[in-house]
Amino acid sequence: MASPLLASLLPDTAVLSDVDVSVGGVSMRELVATYGTPLFVYDEDTLRSRCREARAVFDDGVAFASKAFLCGAMARLAFEEGLCIDVATGGELDIVLRSGVPASRVIVHGNNKSPEELEHAVTQKVHRIIIDNFDEIERLRALVSSSQSVDCLVRVTPGVEAHTHEFVRTGQEDTKFGFSVASGDARRAIATLRDVPGVTLHGVHSHIGSQIFDAEGFAEEIAILSDLTKGDGFDELCVGGGLGVAYVEGEYAPTIHEWGSAIRAAAAKAGLDSNVRLLAEPGRAIVAQAALTLYRVGAIKPVSARTYMAVDGGMSDNPRPVLYGSGYEAFDVEHPMAPRPTAVRLVGKHCESGDVLIDEAWLPEATHVGSVIATPVTGAYGYSMASNYNRVPRPAVIFVKDGHARVVLRRETFDDMARLEV
Repeated sequence: MASPLLASLLPDTAVLSDVDVSVGGVSMRELVATYGTPLFVYDEDTLRSRCREARAVFDDGVAFASKAFLCGAMARLAFEEGLCIDVATGGELDIVLRSGVPASRVIVHGNNKSPEELEHAVTQKVHRIIIDNFDEIERLRALVSSSQSVDCLVRVTPGVEAHTHEFVRTGQEDTKFGFSVASGDARRAIATLRDVPGVTLHGVHSHIGSQIFDAEGFAEEIAILSDLTKGDGFDELCVGGGLGVAYVEGEYAPTIHEWGSAIRAAAAKAGLDSNVRLLAEPGRAIVAQAALTLYRVGAIKPVSARTYMAVDGGMSDNPRPVLYGSGYEAFDVEHPMAPRPTAVRLVGKHCESGDVLIDEAWLPEATHVGSVIATPVTGAYGYSMASNYNRVPRPAVIFVKDGHARVVLRRETFDDMARLEV
Protein backbone atom coordinates (compact mmCIF):
# COMPACT_ATOMS: atom_id res chain seq x y z
CA MET A 1 0.00 0.00 0.00
CA ALA A 2 1.19 3.53 -0.83
CA SER A 3 0.35 6.59 1.21
CA PRO A 4 -1.23 9.66 -0.40
CA LEU A 5 1.02 11.32 -2.93
CA LEU A 6 3.74 13.61 -1.65
CA ALA A 7 2.92 17.25 -2.39
CA SER A 8 6.62 17.83 -3.15
CA LEU A 9 6.11 16.09 -6.50
CA LEU A 10 3.42 18.56 -7.53
CA PRO A 11 3.68 22.11 -8.92
CA ASP A 12 4.33 24.83 -6.35
CA THR A 13 0.74 26.12 -6.37
CA ALA A 14 -0.97 22.72 -6.10
CA VAL A 15 -3.70 22.45 -3.47
CA LEU A 16 -5.28 19.08 -2.61
CA SER A 17 -8.74 18.56 -1.16
CA ASP A 18 -10.71 15.38 -0.54
CA VAL A 19 -12.37 15.58 -3.97
CA ASP A 20 -10.14 17.61 -6.31
CA VAL A 21 -6.74 19.11 -7.05
CA SER A 22 -6.20 22.71 -8.06
CA VAL A 23 -3.07 24.07 -9.72
CA GLY A 24 -2.61 27.78 -10.28
CA GLY A 25 -6.00 28.26 -8.66
CA VAL A 26 -7.67 26.11 -11.33
CA SER A 27 -9.59 22.88 -10.68
CA MET A 28 -8.19 19.88 -12.54
CA ARG A 29 -11.66 18.32 -12.69
CA GLU A 30 -13.01 21.46 -14.34
CA LEU A 31 -10.11 21.54 -16.80
CA VAL A 32 -10.86 17.98 -17.86
CA ALA A 33 -14.55 18.80 -18.26
CA THR A 34 -13.62 21.72 -20.51
CA TYR A 35 -10.64 20.42 -22.50
CA GLY A 36 -10.83 16.64 -22.27
CA THR A 37 -8.00 14.17 -21.86
CA PRO A 38 -5.13 13.49 -22.23
CA LEU A 39 -4.09 16.95 -21.11
CA PHE A 40 -0.80 18.56 -20.14
CA VAL A 41 -1.24 21.21 -17.42
CA TYR A 42 1.63 23.59 -16.59
CA ASP A 43 1.75 25.89 -13.58
CA GLU A 44 3.11 29.21 -14.78
CA ASP A 45 4.25 30.28 -11.30
CA THR A 46 6.43 27.18 -10.99
CA LEU A 47 7.95 27.78 -14.43
CA ARG A 48 8.75 31.41 -13.61
CA SER A 49 10.14 30.54 -10.19
CA ARG A 50 12.60 28.01 -11.66
CA CYS A 51 13.66 30.46 -14.39
CA ARG A 52 14.32 33.16 -11.79
CA GLU A 53 16.32 30.71 -9.69
CA ALA A 54 18.57 29.91 -12.67
CA ARG A 55 18.96 33.58 -13.53
CA ALA A 56 19.93 34.39 -9.94
CA VAL A 57 22.62 31.75 -9.51
CA PHE A 58 24.32 31.86 -12.94
CA ASP A 59 25.65 34.73 -15.04
CA ASP A 60 23.93 36.48 -17.93
CA GLY A 61 23.75 34.04 -20.80
CA VAL A 62 22.30 31.18 -18.75
CA ALA A 63 19.84 29.45 -21.08
CA PHE A 64 16.69 27.38 -20.95
CA ALA A 65 17.34 24.07 -22.73
CA SER A 66 14.24 24.17 -24.89
CA LYS A 67 14.36 20.53 -25.98
CA ALA A 68 12.80 19.69 -22.60
CA PHE A 69 9.59 21.50 -23.58
CA LEU A 70 9.19 24.08 -26.29
CA CYS A 71 6.33 26.14 -27.60
CA GLY A 72 5.98 29.85 -28.27
CA ALA A 73 4.50 30.56 -24.84
CA MET A 74 7.34 28.74 -23.06
CA ALA A 75 10.00 30.54 -25.09
CA ARG A 76 8.46 33.93 -24.30
CA LEU A 77 8.16 33.08 -20.61
CA ALA A 78 11.82 32.07 -20.30
CA PHE A 79 12.91 35.20 -22.20
CA GLU A 80 10.73 37.41 -19.98
CA GLU A 81 12.48 35.95 -16.94
CA GLY A 82 15.91 36.87 -18.30
CA LEU A 83 17.07 33.58 -19.80
CA CYS A 84 18.52 32.88 -23.21
CA ILE A 85 16.92 30.05 -25.17
CA ASP A 86 19.01 27.05 -26.20
CA VAL A 87 17.90 25.37 -29.46
CA ALA A 88 19.31 22.38 -31.32
CA THR A 89 17.57 22.39 -34.71
CA GLY A 90 16.22 24.72 -37.35
CA GLY A 91 12.69 23.90 -36.22
CA GLU A 92 13.40 24.91 -32.64
CA LEU A 93 15.08 28.12 -33.82
CA ASP A 94 12.09 28.88 -36.04
CA ILE A 95 9.44 28.67 -33.32
CA VAL A 96 11.58 30.63 -30.84
CA LEU A 97 12.02 33.47 -33.34
CA ARG A 98 8.32 33.31 -34.29
CA SER A 99 7.46 33.69 -30.60
CA GLY A 100 9.12 37.11 -30.53
CA VAL A 101 12.33 36.17 -28.73
CA PRO A 102 15.16 38.18 -30.31
CA ALA A 103 17.90 36.19 -32.01
CA SER A 104 20.37 37.95 -29.72
CA ARG A 105 19.01 35.76 -26.86
CA VAL A 106 19.22 32.45 -28.73
CA ILE A 107 22.00 29.85 -28.45
CA VAL A 108 22.27 27.35 -31.30
CA HIS A 109 23.43 23.79 -30.64
CA GLY A 110 23.47 20.65 -32.75
CA ASN A 111 25.95 17.91 -33.65
CA ASN A 112 24.97 18.01 -37.34
CA LYS A 113 23.83 21.50 -38.25
CA SER A 114 22.92 21.62 -41.92
CA PRO A 115 24.49 24.35 -44.07
CA GLU A 116 21.06 26.00 -44.15
CA GLU A 117 20.64 25.89 -40.37
CA LEU A 118 24.14 27.27 -39.83
CA GLU A 119 23.64 30.06 -42.36
CA HIS A 120 20.31 31.01 -40.79
CA ALA A 121 21.92 31.21 -37.34
CA VAL A 122 24.72 33.42 -38.70
CA THR A 123 22.48 35.78 -40.67
CA GLN A 124 20.02 36.12 -37.78
CA LYS A 125 22.95 37.06 -35.50
CA VAL A 126 22.14 34.64 -32.70
CA HIS A 127 23.76 35.10 -29.31
CA ARG A 128 26.07 32.07 -29.56
CA ILE A 129 26.68 29.13 -31.88
CA ILE A 130 28.08 26.07 -30.14
CA ILE A 131 30.61 24.49 -32.53
CA ASP A 132 30.57 20.70 -32.47
CA ASN A 133 32.91 19.28 -35.17
CA PHE A 134 35.60 20.12 -37.72
CA ASP A 135 33.21 19.86 -40.68
CA GLU A 136 31.10 22.55 -39.07
CA ILE A 137 34.13 24.80 -38.67
CA GLU A 138 34.75 24.61 -42.40
CA ARG A 139 31.09 25.38 -43.15
CA LEU A 140 31.32 28.32 -40.80
CA ARG A 141 34.51 29.55 -42.46
CA ALA A 142 32.60 29.88 -45.74
CA LEU A 143 29.83 31.93 -44.10
CA VAL A 144 31.60 34.47 -41.92
CA SER A 145 33.96 37.35 -42.49
CA SER A 146 35.04 40.51 -40.74
CA SER A 147 31.76 42.06 -41.88
CA GLN A 148 29.60 39.01 -41.04
CA SER A 149 30.83 38.00 -37.63
CA VAL A 150 29.61 35.36 -35.19
CA ASP A 151 30.09 34.63 -31.47
CA CYS A 152 30.86 31.01 -30.57
CA LEU A 153 31.67 28.50 -27.90
CA VAL A 154 33.35 25.21 -28.72
CA ARG A 155 31.75 22.05 -27.37
CA VAL A 156 34.28 19.75 -25.76
CA THR A 157 34.03 16.21 -24.44
CA PRO A 158 35.65 16.06 -20.99
CA GLY A 159 35.63 12.27 -20.59
CA VAL A 160 33.32 12.37 -17.57
CA GLU A 161 30.93 9.41 -17.22
CA ALA A 162 27.91 10.77 -15.40
CA HIS A 163 25.91 8.50 -13.10
CA THR A 164 22.76 8.27 -15.20
CA HIS A 165 21.12 6.14 -17.92
CA GLU A 166 23.54 5.27 -20.73
CA PHE A 167 21.22 6.81 -23.35
CA VAL A 168 21.49 10.26 -21.75
CA ARG A 169 25.21 10.28 -20.98
CA THR A 170 27.02 12.77 -23.20
CA GLY A 171 30.35 13.57 -21.57
CA GLN A 172 32.17 10.26 -22.05
CA GLU A 173 34.75 9.66 -24.79
CA ASP A 174 32.44 7.43 -26.86
CA THR A 175 29.87 10.04 -27.87
CA LYS A 176 28.67 11.83 -30.98
CA PHE A 177 28.98 15.22 -29.28
CA GLY A 178 31.87 17.66 -29.22
CA PHE A 179 35.67 17.59 -29.43
CA SER A 180 37.60 15.20 -27.19
CA VAL A 181 39.90 16.73 -24.61
CA ALA A 182 41.89 13.50 -24.23
CA SER A 183 42.64 13.11 -27.95
CA GLY A 184 43.73 16.72 -28.38
CA ASP A 185 40.85 17.52 -30.74
CA ALA A 186 39.53 20.16 -28.34
CA ARG A 187 42.80 22.10 -28.44
CA ARG A 188 42.98 21.75 -32.23
CA ALA A 189 39.40 23.00 -32.56
CA ILE A 190 40.16 26.04 -30.40
CA ALA A 191 43.22 26.88 -32.49
CA THR A 192 41.35 26.36 -35.77
CA LEU A 193 38.40 28.51 -34.76
CA ARG A 194 40.66 31.33 -33.62
CA ASP A 195 42.10 31.32 -37.13
CA VAL A 196 38.70 31.96 -38.80
CA PRO A 197 38.15 35.65 -39.63
CA GLY A 198 34.86 36.86 -38.20
CA VAL A 199 34.67 34.29 -35.40
CA THR A 200 34.84 35.46 -31.81
CA LEU A 201 35.48 32.45 -29.59
CA HIS A 202 34.27 33.18 -26.04
CA GLY A 203 35.09 29.87 -24.40
CA VAL A 204 34.10 26.25 -24.07
CA HIS A 205 30.88 24.36 -23.53
CA SER A 206 30.36 20.86 -22.20
CA HIS A 207 27.48 18.63 -21.21
CA ILE A 208 27.97 15.41 -19.27
CA GLY A 209 24.46 13.96 -19.32
CA SER A 210 20.91 14.25 -18.01
CA GLN A 211 19.01 13.40 -14.83
CA ILE A 212 22.09 13.74 -12.62
CA PHE A 213 21.55 13.99 -8.86
CA ASP A 214 25.00 14.70 -7.43
CA ALA A 215 27.54 17.43 -8.08
CA GLU A 216 30.56 15.14 -8.30
CA GLY A 217 30.44 14.80 -12.07
CA PHE A 218 30.00 18.54 -12.54
CA ALA A 219 32.97 19.25 -10.27
CA GLU A 220 35.10 16.87 -12.34
CA GLU A 221 33.87 18.57 -15.51
CA ILE A 222 34.75 22.02 -14.18
CA ALA A 223 38.25 20.90 -13.19
CA ILE A 224 38.93 19.49 -16.67
CA LEU A 225 37.56 22.53 -18.50
CA SER A 226 39.46 24.94 -16.24
CA ASP A 227 42.71 23.10 -16.89
CA LEU A 228 42.01 22.94 -20.64
CA THR A 229 41.44 26.68 -21.00
CA LYS A 230 44.16 28.09 -18.73
CA GLY A 231 45.91 30.90 -20.57
CA ASP A 232 43.28 31.14 -23.32
CA GLY A 233 41.79 34.38 -22.02
CA PHE A 234 38.24 33.13 -22.48
CA ASP A 235 35.37 34.98 -20.83
CA GLU A 236 32.75 32.17 -20.70
CA LEU A 237 32.51 28.59 -19.53
CA CYS A 238 29.26 26.64 -19.85
CA VAL A 239 28.69 23.41 -17.92
CA GLY A 240 25.57 22.51 -19.92
CA GLY A 241 22.53 21.10 -18.20
CA GLY A 242 21.62 17.74 -16.75
CA LEU A 243 20.40 18.51 -13.23
CA GLY A 244 18.00 15.75 -12.21
CA VAL A 245 14.55 16.03 -10.66
CA ALA A 246 12.64 13.76 -8.29
CA TYR A 247 10.02 11.74 -10.18
CA VAL A 248 8.94 9.29 -7.47
CA GLU A 249 8.72 9.16 -3.71
CA GLY A 250 12.11 8.53 -2.11
CA GLU A 251 14.11 10.45 -4.71
CA TYR A 252 15.88 13.68 -3.81
CA ALA A 253 17.32 16.20 -6.25
CA PRO A 254 19.28 19.38 -5.57
CA THR A 255 17.57 22.67 -6.30
CA ILE A 256 18.84 24.84 -9.14
CA HIS A 257 20.30 27.16 -6.50
CA GLU A 258 22.16 24.28 -4.79
CA TRP A 259 23.43 23.06 -8.15
CA GLY A 260 24.69 26.51 -9.14
CA SER A 261 26.36 27.03 -5.78
CA ALA A 262 28.15 23.68 -6.11
CA ILE A 263 29.37 24.63 -9.59
CA ARG A 264 30.69 27.98 -8.35
CA ALA A 265 32.48 26.25 -5.48
CA ALA A 266 34.02 23.75 -7.92
CA ALA A 267 35.15 26.60 -10.19
CA ALA A 268 36.84 28.38 -7.28
CA LYS A 269 38.56 25.17 -6.21
CA ALA A 270 39.77 24.58 -9.76
CA GLY A 271 41.25 28.07 -9.88
CA LEU A 272 39.01 29.36 -12.66
CA ASP A 273 39.47 33.08 -13.25
CA SER A 274 36.70 34.90 -11.40
CA ASN A 275 36.13 37.08 -14.49
CA VAL A 276 34.96 34.07 -16.50
CA ARG A 277 31.16 33.98 -16.72
CA LEU A 278 29.77 30.67 -15.47
CA LEU A 279 26.84 29.52 -17.60
CA ALA A 280 24.47 26.58 -17.65
CA GLU A 281 21.50 25.26 -19.63
CA PRO A 282 18.86 23.82 -17.30
CA GLY A 283 15.83 22.33 -19.01
CA ARG A 284 14.25 19.47 -17.08
CA ALA A 285 14.90 21.28 -13.78
CA ILE A 286 12.81 24.22 -14.97
CA VAL A 287 9.81 22.46 -16.52
CA ALA A 288 9.46 18.92 -15.14
CA GLN A 289 7.77 19.54 -11.79
CA ALA A 290 5.73 22.41 -13.23
CA ALA A 291 3.37 20.05 -15.05
CA LEU A 292 1.17 17.04 -14.68
CA THR A 293 -0.64 14.94 -17.27
CA LEU A 294 -4.32 14.06 -16.93
CA TYR A 295 -5.76 10.84 -18.38
CA ARG A 296 -9.13 9.11 -18.25
CA VAL A 297 -9.38 5.42 -17.40
CA GLY A 298 -11.01 3.43 -20.20
CA ALA A 299 -10.59 -0.20 -19.13
CA ILE A 300 -9.55 -2.26 -16.11
CA LYS A 301 -8.48 -5.84 -16.78
CA PRO A 302 -7.46 -8.24 -13.99
CA VAL A 303 -5.26 -11.10 -15.20
CA SER A 304 -3.46 -13.86 -13.34
CA ALA A 305 -0.36 -11.84 -12.44
CA ARG A 306 -1.69 -8.31 -12.04
CA THR A 307 -4.38 -5.79 -12.95
CA TYR A 308 -4.02 -3.67 -16.08
CA MET A 309 -5.53 -0.20 -16.07
CA ALA A 310 -5.67 1.43 -19.52
CA VAL A 311 -5.85 5.19 -20.04
CA ASP A 312 -6.46 7.29 -23.14
CA GLY A 313 -2.81 8.28 -23.68
CA GLY A 314 0.40 6.34 -23.40
CA MET A 315 3.77 6.11 -25.08
CA SER A 316 2.78 8.71 -27.69
CA ASP A 317 2.60 11.47 -25.06
CA ASN A 318 5.19 10.07 -22.62
CA PRO A 319 7.79 7.79 -24.24
CA ARG A 320 10.28 8.08 -21.35
CA PRO A 321 9.19 4.88 -19.55
CA VAL A 322 9.63 2.91 -22.79
CA LEU A 323 12.93 4.58 -23.72
CA TYR A 324 14.66 4.78 -20.34
CA GLY A 325 12.59 2.74 -17.90
CA SER A 326 11.65 5.99 -16.18
CA GLY A 327 9.45 5.83 -13.11
CA TYR A 328 6.42 7.96 -12.26
CA GLU A 329 3.74 8.19 -9.59
CA ALA A 330 -0.02 8.40 -10.17
CA PHE A 331 -3.05 9.57 -8.24
CA ASP A 332 -6.80 9.81 -8.69
CA VAL A 333 -7.82 13.44 -9.22
CA GLU A 334 -11.15 12.85 -7.44
CA HIS A 335 -9.41 11.24 -4.42
CA PRO A 336 -6.01 12.92 -4.18
CA MET A 337 -5.65 12.56 -0.41
CA ALA A 338 -6.89 8.99 -0.15
CA PRO A 339 -4.62 6.05 0.68
CA ARG A 340 -3.49 4.14 -2.42
CA PRO A 341 -3.75 0.42 -1.62
CA THR A 342 -4.45 -0.89 -5.14
CA ALA A 343 -1.54 -1.82 -7.39
CA VAL A 344 -2.11 -1.70 -11.15
CA ARG A 345 0.00 -1.63 -14.26
CA LEU A 346 -0.92 1.69 -15.85
CA VAL A 347 -0.85 1.28 -19.63
CA GLY A 348 -1.76 3.27 -22.70
CA LYS A 349 -3.92 2.58 -25.74
CA HIS A 350 -1.20 1.77 -28.26
CA CYS A 351 -0.67 -1.54 -30.02
CA GLU A 352 2.47 -2.40 -28.07
CA SER A 353 2.89 -4.60 -25.02
CA GLY A 354 5.61 -2.17 -23.98
CA ASP A 355 3.15 0.75 -23.87
CA VAL A 356 3.48 1.03 -20.09
CA LEU A 357 3.34 4.36 -18.30
CA ILE A 358 3.87 2.99 -14.78
CA ASP A 359 4.78 -0.63 -14.14
CA GLU A 360 3.31 -0.60 -10.62
CA ALA A 361 1.03 2.33 -9.94
CA TRP A 362 -0.73 2.60 -6.57
CA LEU A 363 -4.23 4.04 -6.61
CA PRO A 364 -7.26 4.30 -4.31
CA GLU A 365 -9.79 1.47 -4.19
CA ALA A 366 -12.41 3.88 -5.56
CA THR A 367 -10.60 4.39 -8.89
CA HIS A 368 -12.79 3.03 -11.68
CA VAL A 369 -13.47 3.21 -15.41
CA GLY A 370 -14.08 6.89 -16.09
CA SER A 371 -11.81 8.13 -13.30
CA VAL A 372 -9.26 10.83 -14.10
CA ILE A 373 -5.70 9.81 -13.30
CA ALA A 374 -2.85 12.31 -12.97
CA THR A 375 0.84 11.59 -13.42
CA PRO A 376 2.94 14.42 -11.92
CA VAL A 377 6.41 15.65 -12.92
CA THR A 378 5.64 15.25 -16.63
CA GLY A 379 6.67 18.72 -17.79
CA ALA A 380 9.92 17.58 -19.43
CA TYR A 381 10.29 15.37 -22.49
CA GLY A 382 6.61 14.45 -22.65
CA TYR A 383 5.10 16.81 -25.16
CA SER A 384 8.47 17.54 -26.76
CA MET A 385 9.00 13.84 -27.55
CA ALA A 386 5.35 13.11 -28.33
CA SER A 387 4.43 11.30 -31.53
CA ASN A 388 1.41 10.34 -33.60
CA TYR A 389 2.00 6.61 -33.25
CA ASN A 390 -1.20 4.73 -34.16
CA ARG A 391 -2.40 8.08 -35.56
CA VAL A 392 -3.13 9.38 -32.07
CA PRO A 393 -3.38 13.21 -31.96
CA ARG A 394 -1.09 15.07 -29.58
CA PRO A 395 -2.78 16.40 -26.41
CA ALA A 396 -3.52 20.03 -25.67
CA VAL A 397 -1.23 22.01 -23.38
CA ILE A 398 -2.73 24.39 -20.80
CA PHE A 399 -0.96 27.06 -18.74
CA VAL A 400 -2.65 27.96 -15.45
CA LYS A 401 -2.09 30.99 -13.25
CA ASP A 402 -4.10 33.01 -10.70
CA GLY A 403 -7.30 31.07 -11.33
CA HIS A 404 -7.14 31.35 -15.11
CA ALA A 405 -6.37 28.71 -17.73
CA ARG A 406 -5.14 29.40 -21.24
CA VAL A 407 -4.51 27.04 -24.13
CA VAL A 408 -0.95 27.42 -25.41
CA LEU A 409 -1.06 24.38 -27.71
CA ARG A 410 -4.46 23.19 -28.90
CA ARG A 411 -5.32 19.52 -29.15
CA GLU A 412 -4.28 18.05 -32.48
CA THR A 413 -7.05 16.70 -34.71
CA PHE A 414 -7.35 14.00 -37.36
CA ASP A 415 -7.62 16.83 -39.91
CA ASP A 416 -4.28 18.23 -38.75
CA MET A 417 -2.58 14.91 -39.49
CA ALA A 418 -4.45 14.40 -42.76
CA ARG A 419 -3.15 17.73 -44.12
CA LEU A 420 0.23 16.11 -44.69
CA GLU A 421 -1.27 13.72 -47.23
CA VAL A 422 -0.60 14.51 -50.90
